[in-house]
Amino acid sequence: MSTMEQPPHIAVVIPCYRAKAQVSAVIAAMPREVTSIYVVDDACPEQTGRFVQQSCSDPRVHVHFNAKNLGVGGAVMRGYAEAMAGGADVIVKIDGDGQMDPALLPVFVEPILRGQADYTKGNRFFDLENIDRMPIVRIIGNAALSLFSKLSTGYWDIFDPTNGYTAIHSDVARRLPLERISQRYFFESDILFRLNTLRAVVFDIPMDARYEDEISNLKVGQVLFDFAAKHARNFFKRIFYNFFLRDMSLASLELVAGSALMIAGLAYGTASWFQSAHTGDPTPAGTVMLAALPMLVGLQFILAFLSYDIASVPRRPIHRRDTLQGSRLTANT
Repeated sequence: MSTMEQPPHIAVVIPCYRAKAQVSAVIAAMPREVTSIYVVDDACPEQTGRFVQQSCSDPRVHVHFNAKNLGVGGAVMRGYAEAMAGGADVIVKIDGDGQMDPALLPVFVEPILRGQADYTKGNRFFDLENIDRMPIVRIIGNAALSLFSKLSTGYWDIFDPTNGYTAIHSDVARRLPLERISQRYFFESDILFRLNTLRAVVFDIPMDARYEDEISNLKVGQVLFDFAAKHARNFFKRIFYNFFLRDMSLASLELVAGSALMIAGLAYGTASWFQSAHTGDPTPAGTVMLAALPMLVGLQFILAFLSYDIASVPRRPIHRRDTLQGSRLTANT
């Protein structure tokens, strides 16, 4: 018995910069469930967009050109805008360099269509047996960036934040300030930060790392400190938005009290140390305790706050569940 339901409009965004050698194979591997494919040429010196226009006959493909190089984030945001204007229900982002297997697309889309998630992303660290395929510098760099990301985004159950294989419900994408999202390689982490402020549900999708003859433009060692600074900025913004601007709770008071006690104890202890160093007299045990006690109590308050923050990871999707059903991913018979 066949269904008369309209299948979901699944759009794929492919940002292209120096991806001419691999993009044709990526497009050719797109599953039949994909309704439209948006190739965004980000001022590519290889003219990847022109190449796709001349060599690709797939009617699903639409090529767009950025007048200047905006970075991968800027190209993806352009693709999001075009896909939403084209009526997409779910938007999947796949790089044009061949590192992401298009055959996994239904796995990324399914939780969104079933109303279980608002956003899905890949996780190359889920299967530990496959990690040896990844260069060691990427393993170390991604582990450090994942820790920073947990703090700044509030998604404590998410790993591999720089993974660019993602899918998002269009209702959620419309709520994102596309013009304010980081345009360079930080954009995946920046999106996660902004999704948390919306209380969107994010799922990790296990996937294998694929490293063949492609050339990655992301050098983890070069962006680690830049990413750390941006994560710190987003951390303070998230805490202010979620715990003071939009809502206040016991956790908010624990953070304020804990921070105040830590600062007071540290300030008193530092002043006492300088005084002892100046006079040459040993610091009394009572002075040490007066400095240590508020710091220990403050640390307990901050740990209690972090426990609350970890437990408050969003669990209820914000997109309208009645707009799509997972069973509509493929035609029922």
